[in-house]
Amino acid sequence: MHDNSVLVDARLERFVEERLRPAVYAGAVALELAAWTAPGEPVPFAEAVQQRFADFEVGTPWGRAWSTMWLRITGVIPAVGEGQRAELLLDLGFNTADPGFQAEGTVYRPDGSIVKAVEPRNSYVPLDGAAGDSFEFYLEAAANPDVAEGFRLFRPTTLGEWHTAGESPLYVFRQADVAVLDVTAWELLQDVVVLRSLMHELPAQSSRRAEILRALERAIDAADPEDIAGSAAAARAELVGVLSHPAAASAHRVHAVGHAHIDSAWLWPVRETQRKVARTFSNVLSLQQEDPDFAFAASSAQQYAWMKRFQPELFERLRRAVAEGRFVPAGGMWVESDTNMPGGEALSRQFIRGKRFFLEEFGVEPLDVWLPDSFGYSAALPQIARAAGSRWMLTQKMSWNESNRMPHHTFQWEGMDGTRIFTHFPPVDTYNAQLSGEELARAEAQYAEKGRANTSLVPFGYGDGGGGPNREMLAAAARLRSLEGSPTVTLSTPRRFFEAAEAEYPDPPVWTGEMYLEFHRGTYTSQARTKRGNRRSEHALREVEFWATAAALRGADYPYDELDALWEVVLLQQFHDILPGSSIGWVHREAERRYDEVLASAERMIAEALAVVAGSGGSELVANAGPYAREGVAAMGIAATRGTGGPAAVSRTTSGFVLENAHLRVTIDSAGLVTSLVVRATGRDAIAVGERGNLLQLHRDTPTRWDAWDIDEHYRRHVIDVTDAVSVDIVPHPASAVVCVVRESGGSRITQTLTLASDAEALDIETVVEWHERQKLLKLAFPLDVHTDLATSEIQFGHVHRPTHMNTSWDAARFETVAHRWVHVGEPGFGVSVANDATYGHDITRAPRAGGGTTTTVRLSLLRAPLYPDPEADQGTHTFRVSVRPASTIADAVREGYRLNLPLRRIQGAGPVEPLFSVSSDAVVVEAVKLAEDRSGDVVVRLYEAHGGRAAAALTTGFTFDSVVETDLLEREIATGTVGGVDQQSVQLELRAFQLVTLRFRGASSPGA
Repeated sequence: MHDNSVLVDARLERFVEERLRPAVYAGAVALELAAWTAPGEPVPFAEAVQQRFADFEVGTPWGRAWSTMWLRITGVIPAVGEGQRAELLLDLGFNTADPGFQAEGTVYRPDGSIVKAVEPRNSYVPLDGAAGDSFEFYLEAAANPDVAEGFRLFRPTTLGEWHTAGESPLYVFRQADVAVLDVTAWELLQDVVVLRSLMHELPAQSSRRAEILRALERAIDAADPEDIAGSAAAARAELVGVLSHPAAASAHRVHAVGHAHIDSAWLWPVRETQRKVARTFSNVLSLQQEDPDFAFAASSAQQYAWMKRFQPELFERLRRAVAEGRFVPAGGMWVESDTNMPGGEALSRQFIRGKRFFLEEFGVEPLDVWLPDSFGYSAALPQIARAAGSRWMLTQKMSWNESNRMPHHTFQWEGMDGTRIFTHFPPVDTYNAQLSGEELARAEAQYAEKGRANTSLVPFGYGDGGGGPNREMLAAAARLRSLEGSPTVTLSTPRRFFEAAEAEYPDPPVWTGEMYLEFHRGTYTSQARTKRGNRRSEHALREVEFWATAAALRGADYPYDELDALWEVVLLQQFHDILPGSSIGWVHREAERRYDEVLASAERMIAEALAVVAGSGGSELVANAGPYAREGVAAMGIAATRGTGGPAAVSRTTSGFVLENAHLRVTIDSAGLVTSLVVRATGRDAIAVGERGNLLQLHRDTPTRWDAWDIDEHYRRHVIDVTDAVSVDIVPHPASAVVCVVRESGGSRITQTLTLASDAEALDIETVVEWHERQKLLKLAFPLDVHTDLATSEIQFGHVHRPTHMNTSWDAARFETVAHRWVHVGEPGFGVSVANDATYGHDITRAPRAGGGTTTTVRLSLLRAPLYPDPEADQGTHTFRVSVRPASTIADAVREGYRLNLPLRRIQGAGPVEPLFSVSSDAVVVEAVKLAEDRSGDVVVRLYEAHGGRAAAALTTGFTFDSVVETDLLEREIATGTVGGVDQQSVQLELRAFQLVTLRFRGASSPGA
C-alpha cells in the first residue's frame, strides 16, 4: 500500500488549526470595558480601583513600554449545556515572542483577591456562578516590552530603561469576551496533540507510528467539519485504542515536576518580577483547583517574601497549599544565585536566610539545591549545601557547554573538601518543558545512565512570567502516564524524584571539582560597578556583624532587623542575572543605588558599634576586623597606632623610577610599566626577563551571540597594548614610594597609582578608569618568571587549582576563569600572588621563553563594554586595586586577599581592646562572627581551613562562655569530632583541608571594658 503518511499529517495539521481549535470555544460575547493608565510605576489594587476609569474598546492601542493599564471588565455569565463551561477570554495583544517576554496581565476580583494571570498560552479566566449572573473583574495589564526580540539579534536596545523606552504604545488590545468552552472538543484537541507529537518521534517504519497515524486519520474522518462539537466524542472514540496501549516495562521513567523558572530580575526590573511571581503563583493555585493531583515546585524564598509583603491574601493561599504538599518550596536559597562570585559567607547566607524563611513561614525545609540556570557551579558548593542540611542538587545549565558534554546525568558531585552531594542533571536539557513528545524523546535518548538507572526529572511550565504549567501540559501528563512508545510520566515533586533516584542508583559515578560552564565567561566581568558593590557589601557586612557582636557583649543592642534587611538586599542582587551583569540597565542602576545604601548603613552601624567597643576617649587607635594581624594590630582587635618600619623610597633614573623598601625593589620604566619586581633578600625577580608588568591590554570583544554573557576565545587574536603615557610622575608621600601614571586610549582615560608602602611585601596598584569604549575588553597583565602547569584561585572557603596548559579540550575551554580575592602561581621555592579588591575574571597562561623555560602571565579582566542588553554597560568611572606579592606562598596570598578587602580603620577611643577571637594557626581563618539567628544572644563563629591541608588550632575567645557546640549553617547542633578540648575561653579544633566549621558559644559573658 502506498505510504501517504505525509499527506495524512498535512491533513491532520489543517484539521487541527482550521476546524478543531476554533471549535473549542463557542458563543463569544464582547464585554464592557473601562480603563485607567497608571502615570508611572505600578500602584496597588486598592489605589488603582479608586481612579476614574474611561470607556475602552477592543482594538485600541495601549501601553508604552513598562507602563500599566487597569481595565474594569463587566459582563453576564451565559447559559451552558452539559460538557460545557463559561470562561472569560482575554488577549492583551500577545505577539509571537515567548510567554514572559511581552505583555502580561493579572485578574482581580472586586475584593482585591487575585483570580489568576493572563498570558499568551494561558489566556482564560474561569467564571463561577449561574447563567445570568453578572460579574466584574479588574485586569492589571503590564506593557512589558520584548527586550529579547526573540533572542535572535542581540541588538542594542533603548527598551531597557524607562526614560529611554519611548512613549509609543506597544500593543493593541485584541479580545475581552465571555465564551463557552466545549470540554469534549478540548479533550479531543489534547488527544490529537499528544499522539501527533509522539508519532513524530517514533521511527518512520515502526508499526506503532503507523498505528497512531491511522487512528488519527480515522478520528478526522469521524469528526464532522460542520459540527465538531457534536462529533468530537466519536472522534475521541477512534483514539481510545492507541491511547490505552501501556508503555514498555523498559521505558524511561520521567518525574514531571511543575515549575516556572522566574528570573528575579533580567530583561525586566525587580518590581516587575514581583508581579510576575504573583501571576504565576496565582495561576498555579487556580490550576490546582482543576487538578488536585498537580504539585508545583518553586524556589527562591525572596519570591515568597514578596508575596507576603505585596500580596498577603495570595500568600495565605500559598501557605495552605504548602501545608497540603501541593505547593513545594524548592532549593532552600534566598534566590537562585550565581555560585561563582558570591563570597563564602554570602553563599552560606543564601541557604541560611532561605531555609530560615521557609521554616518560619511554612514549617518546611527544602532538602534539594535547585539551580537549573546558574552559570557554572563552584567547587565549594557541595560542602556549603551539605552544611546547610541539603541532600540533593539539580542543575540544567551545564547542557549549554560549548565544547564538552558532561558525562553523567545522575552522579555524586564531590567538592574541594571531599564532601559529596547527590546531583541530577536532567537529560531533557530544558527547565521550561511542555511535556512534548520531542522533549520526552530527547530525555530518553540523552540519558547517560542507561543500563544502570532509568529515571530522570523534567521540570515543566512556562517561566519568567509565562505563567508556569497550564492545563494543556497537565492533559499531556495524564495521557503520557503510561503510553506505548513514550517514557512514562509521573507528576512528582523534587523530593519524590530524588528519593526514587537514590534508591535506584545507590552507587552513582563521581564528578570531582567545579562544574565549569563552557559559556557565559563574560559574566565574571560585565557591569563592574555591580560586582564592586557586591564585594564591598560582603566585607562591610562582615565588619558590621563582628563589631556589633563585640558591642553586644558589652551591653549594646544587636541590630538583628537591620542586618537582615541589608543581607536580603545583597543576597537578592547575587541572583544569576544581576551579579553576573547580564540584565538591562534599569536593573544595574537600581543595584548600584541599593549597594550604596547598604554601604552607607553599614558604615553608620560600624561606627556605632566601634564607639561602644573602643569606649570614649582621645587615644588614636586602629581597629582590625580581619583574621590576620596587620601593622602591629592583632587580628579581630583594636590597638594603639604604632610606627611602621623605615619609609619606602622612590628615585628617578634615566630610564624611569625605582621604588624600594626593606623587602622589595621595583623598577618602573618611563611608560609606567614594571620591568622588575625583585625580592631583596634573594635577588629573585618576579617579572620575566624582557617583559613588562602592569600592562593594560585592550581587546576587541564581539561575542558571537550573548553580548554581556560571553567572552569568546577569538578575542585573543585582537589586542592592543596600552603603553603610551600622558605623564609618569612621583607623588610625594611621607612613608610610601608612589608613582602616578596617566594614559589615554580612545575616549578613555586611565590613571594608575603604584605604591610601595613602608615595610610592605607587595606592590599595590590602583587603577582608575574613565571608561568610554564600546565592545572592548580591558585586561591588566603581569608576565611572571614562574614555571608551573597549575594556577591557584581563591573560591569560597578555599581555593582550586586549574591547568595553565591546554592538554585536553576541557583545559582549552577553560580560557577565562573566576577567582575571588587572589590568584597564585608558583614553582618549588618561589611563587607570586596577585590580589584584588573587586575583580573576578582572570586568565592565566604560559608561553615559551627565548633561551628555554616559560613565562606565566596572570591577567585580570577589568572592564567590558557589551551593547546588549544594556547599551551603556560599564560606561563611566571605575576603580580597581591590585597587589602583586613575589616570594609568596598560598598562605601569603590568603593574607593579601584579606588585606586588600578589609582595610584597617583609624578611630579614637579609650584604649586598646583585646581580640574577640584569636587562632593559633594561620591556616584556620575566622570568616564570620555574629549573634545567633534565633536571637538567643549566643555567639556564632564561622571558620575554615584555608591552606588546603589538615590543621590543628586553638581558638581563644575574648569572652567567657558556658559551653560551645558545633552546628550546621542553620546553627543546629551536630557532632563531627572537629571540636576537642574546651575550657572557659579556648576551644581545640582539628580540621581537614578546606573544612568549614560553625561554632555556637552559649552563655557568652562580657569581655569587659
